[in-house]
Amino acid sequence: MIKFFKQALESIKLYLSKLSFRTGVIVLSSCVIFYILSFVSLALPISGVARGALWTIFFGMAKTAQYGGLAILGVEGVKRLREKFGRKG
Repeated sequence: MIKFFKQALESIKLYLSKLSFRTGVIVLSSCVIFYILSFVSLALPISGVARGALWTIFFGMAKTAQYGGLAILGVEGVKRLREKFGRKG
């Protein structure tokens, strides 16, 4: 069973690595939007259970977009982004 999941994760990682740099940047940008939505949902005048559910959904989507975007970009893509924004690292 564990072997099946490892193979599935490897195939997903391989698929994501074939996507373009631009796609990775778009996915990472959507990550920021989901983080904002997750915390804005806490200010809505709805029940605590609904707020918690919305926060969980949006925060989970943000984390998924974050890790997916990083998998798409890879090490070289992250280096390109750092060069573009002038960060040393």
